[in-house]
Amino acid sequence: MESTANTLIPQAPAQAAPGERDTVLKQAELDQISRDMLGVIADMGEDTPGAINIRANGCLAARTNSENIRIETKADKPGIDIRVAPHTKGEQVHIPVVLTETGENDMVYNDFYIGEGADVYIVAGCGIHNDGDCASEHDGIHTFYLEPNSHVVYVEKHYGEGDGTGERILNPTTEVHMQEGSSMEMEMDQIKGVSSTVRTTRGELAADCRLTVVEKLMTHGDQTAESDLDFVMDGDGSSVRVVSRSVARDRSRQLFQPVVTGNASCRGHVQCDAIIMDHAQVKSVPAIDARSTEAQLVHEAAIGKIAGDAIVKLETLGLTEEEAEEQILEDFLS
Repeated sequence: MESTANTLIPQAPAQAAPGERDTVLKQAELDQISRDMLGVIADMGEDTPGAINIRANGCLAARTNSENIRIETKADKPGIDIRVAPHTKGEQVHIPVVLTETGENDMVYNDFYIGEGADVYIVAGCGIHNDGDCASEHDGIHTFYLEPNSHVVYVEKHYGEGDGTGERILNPTTEVHMQEGSSMEMEMDQIKGVSSTVRTTRGELAADCRLTVVEKLMTHGDQTAESDLDFVMDGDGSSVRVVSRSVARDRSRQLFQPVVTGNASCRGHVQCDAIIMDHAQVKSVPAIDARSTEAQLVHEAAIGKIAGDAIVKLETLGLTEEEAEEQILEDFLS
């Protein structure tokens, strides 16, 4: 039996996949910048439970399996297969990516196989530290296969930092295939510092499946963010709930394009709430497509500025206007 508590040293060596660099680092060799970003994007510290796979600058940095979760390197392309045994309960998986070299262009294909009746918590995410003048980019293609009555909580965080002029680009794709009675909760956060992102999320739901997707992001400067979501409910009793909460500052631009299709007796709800500031632009184009008389689909969108009376109220409590504004934004995205 393998331990479910992991320190900064992997329990067993791992091999690089085709397309990855041949070098396999030890997690203990990661620099402080990478360690700090792991805390931001994956809530990882010195003692992180469950199965772990860390990718750093195109290399496999560390891997540890747990008793019921196996992580295997793909044989044909860069990426991993994560296999969760049926009826696994209460275990965690952490699969973060960090880039600290300017000009890095990294793409991975990660497939998740969630066994029948399993219930797991999965944390992904990417952090880019770019001090140079060349763009650094990570594109992750994640595909989930949920067997009947399984449940997944999936958290994905994106973060950029560094003093260089090079862009920090993140283009994630997430696909979810859900069998009868399965459920999934997805939280997709863009914390700050990402120059541009195009997030593509798709899902197919069988009978009695439930999917909740919550996106939270902030853009500033000249950053751009696009979210393209497409969910299809094919089974009776299925439901989809999509919530987007965003803040656009400076000259940044955001585009939110969710599509929910109901092919059965199902429920769908799409909600977009955005705060726009300075000279930013926010565009929301929600679409609902009912192809059954039993489908019940709703969409709503609201875009506006911070209410002046909210700032005044906080100023009466001793905050400056700037502090009040930041507090409101923090509460909005929490």
